[in-house]
Amino acid sequence: MDIKQLKFLIALDQTRHFGQAAALCHITQPTLSMRLRNLEDELDLVLVKRGQRFEGFTEAGERILAWARTLLAAHDGLQAEAASCRGQVVGSLRLGTVPLASFNPMALLMPLREKYPELHFQLSSLSSEQVIDGLSRNQLDLGICYLDQVNTSFFEVIELSTTTMGLLHDTRHFRFETESLRWDDLGELPLGLLSKGMHYRQSLDLSLRSRGLEPNAVLESDSTFQLIQAINTGLCCAIMPLDCGLEELSQHMRIIPVQDASIHSPIGLLLRRSEPRSAIAEQCFDEAKAMFQPS
Repeated sequence: MDIKQLKFLIALDQTRHFGQAAALCHITQPTLSMRLRNLEDELDLVLVKRGQRFEGFTEAGERILAWARTLLAAHDGLQAEAASCRGQVVGSLRLGTVPLASFNPMALLMPLREKYPELHFQLSSLSSEQVIDGLSRNQLDLGICYLDQVNTSFFEVIELSTTTMGLLHDTRHFRFETESLRWDDLGELPLGLLSKGMHYRQSLDLSLRSRGLEPNAVLESDSTFQLIQAINTGLCCAIMPLDCGLEELSQHMRIIPVQDASIHSPIGLLLRRSEPRSAIAEQCFDEAKAMFQPS
C-alpha cells in the first residue's frame, strides 16, 4: 500500500467516474483500475462496485475511504509541519465557504497569499451543514459558515460579520433614485433567488413572509454565477449581501442597501479543535485572528 493508491481511491470518490479519476491523477484508466485492484488484493476486500461503469463503494469501501482521507490528511500535515519547522508555509489550504454572505473570502486569501507566496488554496462553495461536516471529516482545513448550527465545543471560531443585504442590479436595465430601499419597494421587481433549502434563501423567505410579501421570482438557481448572468442581461435583480464584492464584477453593477435587511445568524471562520490539524490550518487561523480580531 502506498499514498498514491489512497489518492486514487479519493479521486474516484470525488469524480464518481473511473476515467475522470484517472485524468485527475494524471494516469491512464487501466493504471488506476490496476492500482485499486492491487489495494483490494492487499486488504482482501472488495472496495468498489463495478459494472460497465462506476457504481459506488461497498460498505467496506466507505469505511476504508474514511481512513484513506485521514491518512492523506496526516501525510499532508506531516509535509506542512516539516515546512513549518523550516519557517515556511507551503502546501494547500482547503477552505469551504457558504456562497452568499457579507464576507468576501478574498479578504482572507489575498493577505495570506501575499505573506505566504508558496501557499495554494482549494476553495469550495458549500452549505453551512456541508462546511461543518467537511471540517469534522477532515476534508476541509478551515470553514466559513453561519454560526447558528455550530457547536463551539468542537470548533474554534472567529466571528466575522453579520450578513446585511441590498438589491443588486445592472444600471443599464434598472435605475433607482434613492440611497436605500424598503422591503415594500421590492414587491413588483423581477427577482432572481437562490434555490429553496439554502440557508440564505430560507432567511430571505422569512424576511419577506414576515412582511406579507410574495417575491416576483422570475429565476431560481443554486448558482450565484447564473444569478449574476441573469442580472447582467436585465432578466432580474437579486437581493444579495452587501460587502461581498459582487458589484465589483462589472462597471454596470450596483447594490442599494435594503433597510432592516439582515440574516440573524453571524458568519464565522471555523477550525476543528480535534487532531489531526495541519500546521497550515493553524497558521492561517492565527493570521485570521490577527486580521479580524485585533487586540
